Amino acid sequence: MSSRRNRTIRMPAPYLRRIWLDPSRIDDRAAYPFCLPFLHDDFELSFDQSITIIVGENGTGKSTLLEGIAVLAGYDEAGGGKGYRPVDHSNAIEAMGGELSEALRASWLPKITNGWFFRAESFFSVARYLDEAARGNGPPPDFLSYSHGEGFLRFFEERCQKQGIFIFDEPESALSPARQMEFLKLMRRMEEPTICQVIMATHSPMLMAYPNARLLRLSKYGLDPVTVKDTDHYKVMREFCNDPTGFVEAVMEE
Repeated sequence: MSSRRNRTIRMPAPYLRRIWLDPSRIDDRAAYPFCLPFLHDDFELSFDQSITIIVGENGTGKSTLLEGIAVLAGYDEAGGGKGYRPVDHSNAIEAMGGELSEALRASWLPKITNGWFFRAESFFSVARYLDEAARGNGPPPDFLSYSHGEGFLRFFEERCQKQGIFIFDEPESALSPARQMEFLKLMRRMEEPTICQVIMATHSPMLMAYPNARLLRLSKYGLDPVTVKDTDHYKVMREFCNDPTGFVEAVMEE
């Protein structure tokens, strides 16, 4: 049975086709995460491309949404793959978005159980977890012996090449512009076999510009299609690049 579940599905991504909010599953609308402004009763999100990129300001709920989707896919809200529990939540006091999954419904074609949820915030916990899990079964992956950015890229290269659904929450966090270009190449290698679905939240205009991806802006009104040049991120970077000194001086004087 296990080998049957893990066999390659001969269908192209996307596998997760749609998610939507079921208000009847919400006990307390005032409680986090259900109080987030974008979670209207008619909230839904369709996936019609293998790569979906979500942008928006801090605090709009991008990470919460990704955490909810990750739990729907069978991953721990702190990151990792199916069956991994890299973080002990028993004494956690912070609110996380995994509870959103309780009020979400999903349409799959078919349901894919392989893949990975990457959260920049928990990368080190996940990396240590993988090292511990590998003890007695050969040398550990040892992602932490590399620089922050190199460890990220090595992790992506090793974990993101097989069929599955891959959720990235701000993967650019430790990547220089040159390393972000390497990450774009990795995304192309993931896309070409048509067996990987990627859902990513980012603040990087470079990653937002990935060709053929569906780019969505999250705000209190919901999710709407947007072009890279219409994002606030791109507009700010354009102003900075046009006049770095003047831009910084103007910001500090506000």
